Amino acid sequence: MTWPPDPAGLPNQRRGTVPGGRGRYPEYDCLANRDHWDAVTREVVMARVEKVPPIRFFDAEEERAARAFCDTVMAQDREPRIPVLNFIDEKLYDGRLDGFQHANMPDDREVWRVVVRTLSDHRMADVSDDEQHELCERFSNGELELPFDCSTAWSIVMRYVLQAFYSHPWSWNEIGFGGPAYPRGYTRLATGMREDWEGHEEWEQDPVRDTQERGLE
Repeated sequence: MTWPPDPAGLPNQRRGTVPGGRGRYPEYDCLANRDHWDAVTREVVMARVEKVPPIRFFDAEEERAARAFCDTVMAQDREPRIPVLNFIDEKLYDGRLDGFQHANMPDDREVWRVVVRTLSDHRMADVSDDEQHELCERFSNGELELPFDCSTAWSIVMRYVLQAFYSHPWSWNEIGFGGPAYPRGYTRLATGMREDWEGHEEWEQDPVRDTQERGLE
């Protein structure tokens, strides 16, 4: 079993929030630039932090299994966590799907429902961390017994998971993304960042080399 690298070697986040509380950019908070965004963009992005939607698509037992799955595949094993499942649930409940459907596959909502019930049958929320990883690995390898193609189902649910995770500003802090570019643009933002970050020894760490050494490529 290959586990994600331990984030303990990374510095504690001092500004902003990142999943798990540790990251490569400890002084970076993309939300510090929100006053430079247009009003509509600012409202949309801040809602992802301040107005987490309730669970309405999944029932209580499905929620437990689905949340354990989302946290496991995104290596969210400690607080703070991005509430990935809440945003997926909202999208499924509202029927705001991605505008296409795989051949020989049901509606994405049915795919999610069947997948989560299968994970629940395997006690996804109750087994050990090792067993959770093993179950997700079986799913990713197309080895779960589903009434439709398992590999396609994996690609569908992971599309939703990744969309929810990487549309959240906490993940932007984790990867050093500058957030919305309009109307300020990135050139001026990058200049300000270099000035803000100067003098912090953590920035001497080469993120490319560190990524290679930690097996994250």
